[in-house]
Amino acid sequence: MDIISQLQEQVDIIASLGFNTIGTLQRDAPPVRLSQNYPEPPANTAEDFAEQPKLMSAALVKAAKQFDALVAALPLAEGGEEAQLKRIAELQAENDAVGQELQRQLEAAEKELKQVQELFSQATDNCLNLKKPD
Repeated sequence: MDIISQLQEQVDIIASLGFNTIGTLQRDAPPVRLSQNYPEPPANTAEDFAEQPKLMSAALVKAAKQFDALVAALPLAEGGEEAQLKRIAELQAENDAVGQELQRQLEAAEKELKQVQELFSQATDNCLNLKKPD
């Protein structure tokens, strides 16, 4: 798997861990009394609640460190920003030239198609005219 795919996968893992962490905290956090007018909330029965945030935060930190390691493994751009902009301009010019050539080929193909359609039409007319009336 290439490095970009690994980075995308790592981002997915981080997002999933974050989503699960928030969901677990919302689900298992002990209730809080919002006002003196409300009765005391029931006690939370989750015994491992204090341990879960530690485990989940450790998993998030580990995933973030793996992401950082993958980013550090990315190849450095050669020549800096100026060289990259020059290369982009070269690729854009090449793309424009190829696009113009494709446009010329498309126009030639459309012209040839019209010729073929006209010849086919003439051929079918000639076949119909050769048929003897009953």
